[in-house]
Amino acid sequence: MSETRWSLHPQLAADTVTVGDVALSRVLAMNDADFPWLILVPRRAGVSDMIDLGVEQATLMDEIALASRALKEETRCDKLNVAAIGNVVPQLHVHIIARNRVDPLWPKPVWGASAGRRYEDGEITRFVASMRRRLGIES
Repeated sequence: MSETRWSLHPQLAADTVTVGDVALSRVLAMNDADFPWLILVPRRAGVSDMIDLGVEQATLMDEIALASRALKEETRCDKLNVAAIGNVVPQLHVHIIARNRVDPLWPKPVWGASAGRRYEDGEITRFVASMRRRLGIES
């Protein structure tokens, strides 16, 4: 039996910009300028739920905390939304979204509410660079 290699789901690849890799996960920045938004994707093939990670669940939780702190420090947001839903993209991925009381959807959830406003090139480049610095990821 051949082992399946990990690859990023095409929908995640289309919607995001790569920040880099931490121990377990690929860190992505959602290309939505209305909501600073990171996504962690464990680099493990065939994983759709956190329980599929076994002992690596603890590593994922540590990475969620690391990314959450970095995003909160960067944005000074009022609230972080953290979710692993996976109804559209079955590959395990964890959303970490910075929310502010003045954002376009507050207090409603961001899921499927709008097409999103893509970052300008310079904006996304600065956001990704800052996230790399805060997460200790070399570019």
